[in-house]
Amino acid sequence: MFSLKYIPFIGFFRIVLFVFVVSFCLQSCKKPVTIPQLTKGKGGVYYGGIFRVNESAELRSLDPVRVQDVTSSHIAEQIYDNLVTLDEKLSLEPALAYRWSVSEDGKTYTYHLRKGVYFHDNKCFPNGKGRLMTSRDFKYSLTRVCDPRTGSLNYEYFKGKIVGAKEYYESIEKATETSTEPTVKDVPGLIAVDDSTFQIQLEKPFAPFEFMVTLTSCVVVPKEAVEMYGKDFFQNPVGTGPFVFQYWRPDRDLLATRNPRYWKYDSIGNQLPYLEAVKFSFVKDEKTQLLEFKEGNLEESYRIPSEFFLGMVDVDKQKLKGSYERFTLYSVSSLATQYYGMMVTSTELQDKRVRQAISYGIDRDRIIRYVLQGQAAGPGKHGLIPPSMPEYQADSIVGFTFNLEKARALMAEAGYPFGKGFPTLTLQVNAGGGRNLLVAEAIQGMLQENLGIKVELKQVEFAKHLEEIDQGRAAFYRLGWVADYPDPETFLNLLYGKLVPDKGMSPVNSVRYKNKEFDVLFEQALSTTNTKERMAIYRKAEQIAINDAPMLIIFYDQDYRLVQPYVENYKNNSMDKRRYKYVWFNREKY
Repeated sequence: MFSLKYIPFIGFFRIVLFVFVVSFCLQSCKKPVTIPQLTKGKGGVYYGGIFRVNESAELRSLDPVRVQDVTSSHIAEQIYDNLVTLDEKLSLEPALAYRWSVSEDGKTYTYHLRKGVYFHDNKCFPNGKGRLMTSRDFKYSLTRVCDPRTGSLNYEYFKGKIVGAKEYYESIEKATETSTEPTVKDVPGLIAVDDSTFQIQLEKPFAPFEFMVTLTSCVVVPKEAVEMYGKDFFQNPVGTGPFVFQYWRPDRDLLATRNPRYWKYDSIGNQLPYLEAVKFSFVKDEKTQLLEFKEGNLEESYRIPSEFFLGMVDVDKQKLKGSYERFTLYSVSSLATQYYGMMVTSTELQDKRVRQAISYGIDRDRIIRYVLQGQAAGPGKHGLIPPSMPEYQADSIVGFTFNLEKARALMAEAGYPFGKGFPTLTLQVNAGGGRNLLVAEAIQGMLQENLGIKVELKQVEFAKHLEEIDQGRAAFYRLGWVADYPDPETFLNLLYGKLVPDKGMSPVNSVRYKNKEFDVLFEQALSTTNTKERMAIYRKAEQIAINDAPMLIIFYDQDYRLVQPYVENYKNNSMDKRRYKYVWFNREKY
């Protein structure tokens, strides 16, 4: 049986009470359904309706160069467009570039842009009318990623890849420190060939680069908006995307309305998007989110609270049951891993044996069974890269399983027999409760009971949580990583030693892990264009890093979401890309 020592009694009582109250409300609280005004399009689709969705973490920024969290990405995807994007099968598909090519040497990417694409109407433009987008806008937008004055959190993706990116960044950084003008004025690897042709030149072949331009940081923004709003551009976004930003009330809601001049049409000639608007709320508690969904106040409920999961879902048949059968269930093994970072430069966790002991000292199967109620793709017994990664043999990586004897032996070898003399660990998690807090409480109990390690939990609002991690002020912290694109590099990049700065923020490799052997193999893989060979090299590199245990790999995500029965054409995918521009409401199913 699962020991209740892993969940404090008062917390357990609170959960039981909440389950009773919410279960009662879910069964008895109903209100009349209001059908929105919908108009028919071609082929039986309907236009209109507001898609209401909740994000359980706070929005951090809508300036693309500063977007690194899931919530900000979900919203930015509605407002901005990339050169190319990913479909629901994670294959590349055209976006603002209708076609593209790669040179034989793998170093020059040429994108041919659509004509007639307009930025959203906004007061930053003359008479408030959005102007035509050109290749110069992409040059400007991607240059911003390489400019430290923008507060960019994504420069490391371009460093050492795009010709001149490093020199441009370092020139501005030096000029800022010395109060002089930068000596480098441009990024020569970003080229506006003509109004509708954009080129990116790489220093050397980088096999995953074809996916990299799908990042949120690589969307197009107009210079006029950035200059008008200045430091407030992060809350006044202007793009070319399917929805136009209207307002953001922090901790409350955000509204984006239909772009009437959006460039994309469906296969039978309907202009996208079909929806009138998308409205995001920011309720931190997933149980409250589920209740709001059941009452008809949300069109989507992402993730099912663990306490309700087995009562709602037939896991074997992957079907909803009971009163939930009327909703639509989407389930997919996601390209996401839940882990705790262990900063290798910290006093508490610099000893590899301690990190290995912690990794051996938790029972992942028990967490999935009793805390998550089975709501996971599997325990984190292999590496950082989830089993759902295309063409990657994730199960060939030998990770950590629950082994109490090994865990205790390693702690004793490190000089802390059953935790004696070991300092109290602070585990920082983002506020909001839900499964993250339940998992943290379980691991807190396991480390105390199994290894004598005392762990204190510290809950921090999500934006502050990320900031403290990036700044190196959290030694032991909760994070999940959703793939930026479907290549192992997007996970292994978190362990690349050359991304750790000598000082300051380390937003990518936040565990500040460095291993020269890993770095050599990782770099070799990146320049290998043969997919099978590249995957084999990735696996060798990952095994080296996993042996050093810079992260406590907990479990791989299985995404479950409920959608209202009248929602049609929901494009589910393993990267949780929110493709709301394709969604429409079926009047006949209300």
